[in-house]
Amino acid sequence: MKLFFSPTSPYVRKVMICAHELGLSEHIELLPAKASPVDRDKTIVEKNPLGKVPTLLTKEGVALYDSRVICEYLNELGSGQLFPTDKSLRWEAITMQALGDGLLDAALLTRYETFLRPKELCWNDWVNGQIEKIHSALKQFESSVHNDSFHIGQITLACSLAYLDLRFDHLEWRKSHPKLKGWFEVISKRTSVAKEWTLPA
Repeated sequence: MKLFFSPTSPYVRKVMICAHELGLSEHIELLPAKASPVDRDKTIVEKNPLGKVPTLLTKEGVALYDSRVICEYLNELGSGQLFPTDKSLRWEAITMQALGDGLLDAALLTRYETFLRPKELCWNDWVNGQIEKIHSALKQFESSVHNDSFHIGQITLACSLAYLDLRFDHLEWRKSHPKLKGWFEVISKRTSVAKEWTLPA
């Protein structure tokens, strides 16, 4: 398998955590990619018309995207339990994944607005609206997160919090979310979460 890879993409990180948990990470070749909403990487576009990472090429040559699809594919391939088979647990896990992805979407939109867009064109109300989404998601996670089974929802949350640390440390999310802080301290010690992936030299 081959994966279009960006080291700072939280969605790529999500896929690689799943792959590691399922014992599949050594079977994935990382391909360099520069996925930008402005200057799109044509190499990715040839396989994924959206030109986004992660995009996975299966050993049969089929292109899969986005992270939700890839993670579920890997879970099935590795006969895993990252997507619980119990119905109630499954709905909880994939809803948690959706909330984590939504937090990441808001963070990335804010990043694009404040980093890529010319400063004179930056829309502050838009930025504030996205930041509000981040705070709302964090509030929900604070009231519901727990250290039970490790599944796709928890993986997505871990990637979300790591991305906030990378790009939005000024939000200081730990100060007002002590349960999340404690949860993240524990989950960050898990081998798959702590591991850093880089392109081969």
